[in-house]
Amino acid sequence: MQPPVAKRLPHAMTVHGDTRVDEYFWLRDRTDPDTIPYLEAENRHTEEWLKHTEELQKKLYEEMLGRIQQTDVSVPTKRDDYFYYTRTVEGKAYAIRCRKHGSLGAPEEILLDENALAEGHKYCRVGNFAVSPNHQLLAYSVDFEGDEMYTIRVKSLASGELLADEIPNTYYSLEWAADNETFFYAVLDEALRPYKIFRHRLGVKEDTLVYHEPDERFTVELSKTRSRDYIFINIHSPVTSEVRYISTQNPESEFQIVLPRVQDTEYDVSHQPGADGGGGSFFVRTNDGAKTFRLVEAPVANPSKPNWREIIPARPDVTIESVSAFRGRIVTEERHRGLIQIHIRDLQRGVSHAIEFPESAYSAGLGSNAEFDTNLLRFEYSSLVTPASVFDYDMETRTRELKKQQPVLGGYNPLNYACERLFAKAPDGVEVPISLVYKKGFVRDGRAPMLLYGYGSYGISIDAEFRSDRISLLDRGWVYAIAHIRGGADMGKLWHENGRMLKKTNSFTDFIACAEYLVANQYSSPARIGINGRSAGGLLMGAVTNLRPDLFGAVVAGVPFVDSLNTALDPTLPLTIGEYEEFGNPTASKDLYDYMKSYSPYENVTAKKYPAILITTGLNDPRVSYWEPAKWTAKLRAHQLDGNPILLKTNMGSGHFGSSGRYEYLKETALEYAFLLDRMGS
Repeated sequence: MQPPVAKRLPHAMTVHGDTRVDEYFWLRDRTDPDTIPYLEAENRHTEEWLKHTEELQKKLYEEMLGRIQQTDVSVPTKRDDYFYYTRTVEGKAYAIRCRKHGSLGAPEEILLDENALAEGHKYCRVGNFAVSPNHQLLAYSVDFEGDEMYTIRVKSLASGELLADEIPNTYYSLEWAADNETFFYAVLDEALRPYKIFRHRLGVKEDTLVYHEPDERFTVELSKTRSRDYIFINIHSPVTSEVRYISTQNPESEFQIVLPRVQDTEYDVSHQPGADGGGGSFFVRTNDGAKTFRLVEAPVANPSKPNWREIIPARPDVTIESVSAFRGRIVTEERHRGLIQIHIRDLQRGVSHAIEFPESAYSAGLGSNAEFDTNLLRFEYSSLVTPASVFDYDMETRTRELKKQQPVLGGYNPLNYACERLFAKAPDGVEVPISLVYKKGFVRDGRAPMLLYGYGSYGISIDAEFRSDRISLLDRGWVYAIAHIRGGADMGKLWHENGRMLKKTNSFTDFIACAEYLVANQYSSPARIGINGRSAGGLLMGAVTNLRPDLFGAVVAGVPFVDSLNTALDPTLPLTIGEYEEFGNPTASKDLYDYMKSYSPYENVTAKKYPAILITTGLNDPRVSYWEPAKWTAKLRAHQLDGNPILLKTNMGSGHFGSSGRYEYLKETALEYAFLLDRMGS
């Protein structure tokens, strides 16, 4: 089973006096006659190498599918007199979006059957799904390639017919004005950055540009207040933001600035109407003078800083992650000691309380809350052993009702499993949390196989949530663990700050410290630890594998951002400029260039014994281009000093998020688990 041999056409580049040679530069050219055949040959090699696991893959797939209630329905969301929900049908890969009018006992109306939409396509993902304020029209968008370039269509919900309106090259955001004839949407530039907002009036061919963001560090998206009074353009880079607004009643008016942008200052806005139905207040969550964010109230008529009234002050150990406004109440999601807390504040009585959660490690957050004038708050909850649960919480009586807990078929009993929350000490003394789960009966003797997951970028938190597919590992004696490393916001905003730019390597040393702690405390051993990360988590996989290949027995790297320095040196690539404030601009600073070069996985592959590695990518991925993992694979093979396989699998019809259908997604998971089980057993 000899792997394909990548041709070498060295490409030299000199930056800050450093001449670098990239031997696999040619892979960036999809029109090169060897590129697609090379990727296809890699797929054949991977399939051949994993052929002996086909029965195991099939068994894993059947196990995972057998835990899913295939014919299922979501908890309906009430909006005005309608109840909106999605349902799935056994044997069909995609959701069916529906509603009922007046009551849950009313006849069902199918709004969009994604299975019909996907017919004839290898990939299908719905982006926007926006029903007009009068509930008569549906504006939705769809991507058939996986490149995240969506086309908007409009459907009459009375007749079921598609209108003539069709808008290509759009992004996820879409919001209706109150007139039911106008909506706003975002379009992409050549680097696939959402950078312009247009106003569209039904039946009119020429749309009106209402905002253009020229600064390539920034992206734009739309949102609407829960009060339905205002539409926002949210303009943001990784560290700076600005919000512009118009009344939904006046869609042809000019967007106004809430607060002019200030470098390194972030804010977002929610709205509370006045008691007399007037403009009321904006509630502004901001890190202006507060690294962990604070909440201020500002009059809509003049929201400038002199008119601010502080509602929630900054606290060094608590990060305010989101603010939601309801009639007379403000609901905040706050992170304290790595866990989300949901707080409800009564604006009239000046009292507040938090929703209590029963477990020591969990994932919680607000659910679908379409109504503004309500006492009911929907939230979602799960843990490593508790399946996803949807609750309605009465903010007045402080009581909750479980609306649904995701069924896990096959006799799953959470009492058969145990969770722990541990802390590993990083090289600089910082304590890094680890969440882990295993089946009861597990013995800490260093012999158990383990899957250790990490991400650690963009301030994205990886909470301890439930996934039924992991049971296939746990029931085979595996331990599943999450390393809550810096770069994410698992411990708050400062956790992110201490894992980006010139502190990025903290992400890698944190992860290694977690693995070392788990070995030292005999949860597993180096030969028995498999590690997994996707996207920026793939950057993590590449970096820690270069640093400590002896610490891991197998690696699964999904759509990995492993050619990070070369990508950062090319501003024409999607997302490059927008990530300068997360990773740095190596062309602007020799210090940043040297620092990024010191950890970029592709740059730091050297002759050594690497563990077995399975690398996956998507040909149409706009976030991490396919050539990054392809080049990394070729370079790893050229420097591998033992017989461990380095495998590459390219999905030739998808993008960053893998297959769009739920059955194909399970097959991809089964393949990854089969690879791990084949390397380390149970």
